[in-house]
Amino acid sequence: MSWSKRSFILSALGLAACGFTPVHGPGGSAQGLRGAIEVAAPEDRDTYELVKRLDERLATQTGARYALGYKITVREEGLGVTPEQVIRRVQLRGAVVYTVTDTVTGEVVDTGSVSTFTSYSAEGSTVSTSAVEDDARRRLMSGLADQIATRLMATAADWLA
Repeated sequence: MSWSKRSFILSALGLAACGFTPVHGPGGSAQGLRGAIEVAAPEDRDTYELVKRLDERLATQTGARYALGYKITVREEGLGVTPEQVIRRVQLRGAVVYTVTDTVTGEVVDTGSVSTFTSYSAEGSTVSTSAVEDDARRRLMSGLADQIATRLMATAADWLA
């Protein structure tokens, strides 16, 4: 058995011995979270990508007990500007402020904000630049959704009924 395999097995056993529990497993902080959240409907391409990734991570459901609302902001910054003032690289900075509301009581049970960034090359034809920008925005929304899902999993034990 290789050293890395032994190391992995020993660390897994160590986690089990210290009371480590998977978030979705029995007694985990997010047990019961899958399918318990309805995400506000997307209104544009960015929100579509965010909602799609949240659905992948949380198995969102229409008519669920909790409703997730969000507000996305995206800011573009030109990087790598040439002496001729041509932008060679663009950085996208994204942020989401979200709220989780109990649909039965109307009480806001969780709020938070997440942020991340990505970038893309602005060199090439208009078509290729548009394609890489679309990909960068998709990656940005995926990263934001992953952060939201992770935070919801971490806090679910505090508000999930």
